[in-house]
Amino acid sequence: MDGVVQLQKQLVDYSASLFDEGILDEQFNQLQQLQDESNPDFVVEVVSLFFEDSERLLNELGKALEQQTVDFKKVDAHVHQLKGSSSSIGAQRVQKLCIGFRNYCEELNTEGCLKCLQQVKHEYSLVKTKLETLFKLERQLIAAGGSIPT
Repeated sequence: MDGVVQLQKQLVDYSASLFDEGILDEQFNQLQQLQDESNPDFVVEVVSLFFEDSERLLNELGKALEQQTVDFKKVDAHVHQLKGSSSSIGAQRVQKLCIGFRNYCEELNTEGCLKCLQQVKHEYSLVKTKLETLFKLERQLIAAGGSIPT
């Protein structure tokens, strides 16, 4: 039983660090509260959709910014979509970067957009790795016979 208690503490500490570092915000807690016995994989499913959508949008943004003539309206639409989806799962740092990214779109600033794209890719990669680790800890805890603290 010690292993379960240890895993629970590890999960609680890890989860708290994601909020302390500003990687996640309260929206992620609200997402977790929507999960119950009837839909035990709800958060993982929603976050997986976020990952798929974000990777598609990041690829689209990269292509759009490589064009000879950048369509800033198109770039802004992709960034707006990414901002919304990151906000809906509580990926706070990605969302905040998207706000600055949109300002560069308004200014028609290709350099600024390219710089923001790199920052967004970095933060997205970070949040993806951190959430995958969180889900792995949750699976380990459940496999050990424990339950996820709410």
